[in-house]
Amino acid sequence: MTREELFYSQKNGYDIIDDAEKQKVHDYCEDYKRFLDAARTERLAVREGIKLAEAAGFVEYRRGMALPAGTKVYSSVRGKALLLAVMGRESMDSGCVIAAAHVDSPRLDLKQNPMYEDTELGYFKTHYYGGIKKYQWTALPLELHGVVALRGGKTVDVSIGRDKDDPQFVITDLLPHLAADQYKKTLSEAISGEGLNILIGSMPDAEDGSDRVKLALLRLLNEKYGITEADFLSAELCAVPALETRDQGLDRSLIGGYGHDDRVCAYAELRAIMETENPRRTCVCILADKEEIGSEGVSGMKSEAFECFIGDLCASQGVELRHCFEKSICISADVCNGFDPNFPEVSEKRNNAKLNYGVTLVKFTGARGKSGSNDASAELIGYLRGLFDANGVVWQMGELGKVDQGGGGTVAMYMSKRNIDTIDAGVPVLSMHAPYETVAKFDCYMTFKAFKTVYAD
Repeated sequence: MTREELFYSQKNGYDIIDDAEKQKVHDYCEDYKRFLDAARTERLAVREGIKLAEAAGFVEYRRGMALPAGTKVYSSVRGKALLLAVMGRESMDSGCVIAAAHVDSPRLDLKQNPMYEDTELGYFKTHYYGGIKKYQWTALPLELHGVVALRGGKTVDVSIGRDKDDPQFVITDLLPHLAADQYKKTLSEAISGEGLNILIGSMPDAEDGSDRVKLALLRLLNEKYGITEADFLSAELCAVPALETRDQGLDRSLIGGYGHDDRVCAYAELRAIMETENPRRTCVCILADKEEIGSEGVSGMKSEAFECFIGDLCASQGVELRHCFEKSICISADVCNGFDPNFPEVSEKRNNAKLNYGVTLVKFTGARGKSGSNDASAELIGYLRGLFDANGVVWQMGELGKVDQGGGGTVAMYMSKRNIDTIDAGVPVLSMHAPYETVAKFDCYMTFKAFKTVYAD
C-alpha cells in the first residue's frame, strides 16, 4: 500500500466540497439562524419545531390512528420536549434509527418568589440553570420568556425583550474603580449565584407607602398579563441573552448566537427528519429537555415519555418494544468543544474536534477515566464511517478535552441503557455554555447531512 493509503490525514472541509455544496451550506445556515432566534427557550423551540414539522406534513399522533409506511407523526411532551417519527417500510421489529438532541440551554430562572425592591430599585431574584460562568451574565442585555399558570387553570405566555420596541433587562456589575477586592477573588467567586439579580425598573408608583417601585412594576405586569405577585409561585420564567444570531468573521464562515448548545444539533436532526420520505426503517427525532441538569424530570431523557411514544408505534404493528430497541441505533446529537488556540492547554490537539472539519463523532464523553460515559462500540463507528464516506459527509473524531482536565455528559448513556446502540455526534462549539457561542457554518451543514444520511440508510 502507498503512504497515502496507510496514513490517516484530515482536510479542512472547504478543501473538499465544491461551490454548489458551499451554497447549500449558506442556505441551510440562513434557515438555522432564523430557527435559533425563534427558539429562545425549550418551550419556544418545541413550538417552532411543531410549526416547521406541520408545514412538512407531520400530524399530531393520536393513539389508534393508522400508521402506514411513510406516515409522519409528532407528539409533544407537555410542551417542553418533542418526539417525531416517520414510519418505515420495514416492521419496527427491525429497529428504529433515532437521533436525540436537547433544546434546553443554560439560562437564569426566576425564583418562585422573585420580586423585591431595594433602595428604590426593582429586581428579580434568579437561580441559574445548567453550567454557567456567572461573571459572563453581568452587564449583558437580557430578555424574559416563559409561562405563568394562574389559579383558575389558565396559562399566560410571557415574552418581554424580544421585539425591537420592548424593554430589556440587565444584571449590573461593579465598576473597575471600586473593584479592588473583587479582583482578588477567583472567577467563580467574583459573582455569586445569589448576586445574579436582574434590574427591572426604578420608577415609583404615585401611591404612598413602602415598595412603591415594586408596586408600579406589579401594576405594569398586571395590566399586560393579568398576573399578581402570588402568580409567580406557579410560573416558569427565565432570562436569556437578548442577542441576535449573526454571522461572524469577515468571511461570514461562523455563526454567533445564544443556545447553539444544543439547538444547533436539534435543528439539524429536525430538518433531516422533515426531509425524510418513506424510509426503510422507522426514523425518530427526539428534542429533549433538562439535559443541562442531568436529563431529569418528565420532559428529560430519563423520562418514559420516549418509551410511551415508541411503544405505541410498536403496538400498532404488534411488535414488542424491547425487540425494537435491541435492533435500533441512536445518534446522541450533542455539541462538543472545538479546539480553541487561545486555550490549547486544556485539549489534546490530535484528538480534539476542529472547526470546519465536519460533524464530530465522540466515542466517549465523561470525566477522568470515562466516568459517566456511554463509550460507543467500534462496530457502530465502523458502520457510520462507511456510511458517511460513501455519501460525502465530512466527519471527524473528537473528545472533550485532555484526559484529566474535566469532561461532561450527554443523553447517550440514557439511550444505551435502553439497549440501544448509541454514539455522540454533533457540532464543535467555541465558548460553549457562554451567553454567546460560536459555531462554523460548514460543521452545522455537515451535521444535518450526517443525520439525513443515517435516516435514509
